[in-house]
Amino acid sequence: MDYTDLYINGTWHKTDERFDVINPATEQVLASVASAGIADADKALDAAEAAMADWAARTPRARSEVLRKAWELMTARLDHFAHLITLENGKAGADARGEAAYAAEFFRWFAEEAVRADGMITHAPASGARIMVQHKPAGLAVLITPWNYPAAMGTRKIAPALAAGCGVIIKPASETPLTMLALMPLLEEAGVPAGLVNVLPSKRTGALVDHMLHDPRVRVVSFTGSTGVGRTLLKSAADQVLKPAMELGGNAPVIVFDDADMDVAIEGTMLAKMRNLGEACTAANRIYVHEAVAPEFTRRLSAAMSALKVGDGSDPSVDVGPLVNAATRDKVAEFVADAVAKGATLECGGVVPDGRGFFYPPTVLSNVPETADCVHDEIFGPVAAIQTFTDQEDVITRANATEYGLVAYVFSGDFKRALQVCERLDYGMVGLNRGLVSDPAAPFGGTKQSGLGREGGHEGMLEFMETQYISASW
Repeated sequence: MDYTDLYINGTWHKTDERFDVINPATEQVLASVASAGIADADKALDAAEAAMADWAARTPRARSEVLRKAWELMTARLDHFAHLITLENGKAGADARGEAAYAAEFFRWFAEEAVRADGMITHAPASGARIMVQHKPAGLAVLITPWNYPAAMGTRKIAPALAAGCGVIIKPASETPLTMLALMPLLEEAGVPAGLVNVLPSKRTGALVDHMLHDPRVRVVSFTGSTGVGRTLLKSAADQVLKPAMELGGNAPVIVFDDADMDVAIEGTMLAKMRNLGEACTAANRIYVHEAVAPEFTRRLSAAMSALKVGDGSDPSVDVGPLVNAATRDKVAEFVADAVAKGATLECGGVVPDGRGFFYPPTVLSNVPETADCVHDEIFGPVAAIQTFTDQEDVITRANATEYGLVAYVFSGDFKRALQVCERLDYGMVGLNRGLVSDPAAPFGGTKQSGLGREGGHEGMLEFMETQYISASW
């Protein structure tokens, strides 16, 4: 909690306006954090512009070594970052440590990608001119990160931007700014130049971000969050025709066929549903189970969910921490009440516990009707909503019947059939017989209104680069 001011040009800046960060397990104030204004944004943009000139001119290997050092330093301090994540986000210790390790891995991956911005030289078939293609840093990038992964959603953007040669300004979520602020001394130690990375927590997010997106020096906006906010940012980005990288909402279907290995299906569904307490765009939202195995699946999933211990994530014995705030918890409770009122069966959970903290128990609903709100909107909480199917064509149609297209999950023992189903699902990612798709080495992103562009993989670095073509004769 030592770092609570704005981080601009390698130094800490206090502000008159501040806001409180709350521990969702205790509802107590963790820290008072500086709130950035327009003048602070201009200072950060000036610093990033100045620092980027030298950084972009460095060799790819020089940039790579700094990112590699950041991975080494963060890996050595995983417990420290996991503790911060638990305090401000609420997730249980094991989950928080998993996020910290995942976050660090982006530095290693993009340390390796920094030296692979490959171009090409070829002949134009008609004119005989040389076609020379290279990738160059796009320019300053504004990075807007969510509260559900306060470390990983930052490093997933910072690492490729630095690998590409860009300077950045980060606007972390107001609920969880502490983890990103605490990362800055580590980046300094790794050798990131002052001014290249700036962090601007703020309670005036809309005005602050809109101002930066209309600064002509900004060329990229990368955002992770809701589709509604993404639409607003895209409208602002259109004024300067910025490169947008958007990872937006999801409504992930899980399809469990009657030939699925039930152990694998339960384990995978639990991971897809309960990672980060369901507060993830990749979380399982609609669970379609073949009618022949639905009773067994429902019984076993309910038993697994009921066995999870709920409590303060700082307790090592706890499996499930609190939701991030009261509004999120209350929305989850409303989803459950709506489904039950419309005919769903409550198998376990479903009751808000007494006492402090924004807790909600792991909950299973069966026989969920198509009219239930949770079928059409992101639950963003620990509620598994089960529906049944008998026909493959029908379940594919139902799975695709959403404006979202981030991720889907398929469980089947027939690999040929499973791959055929995966290819017909209109989603950017599919987990086949596994409940986890996120990987720094893979191009993370969705179709339809789940976003634009990709994070991770080689594609993640290209989001921060422009392709230049030179037509040459000699």
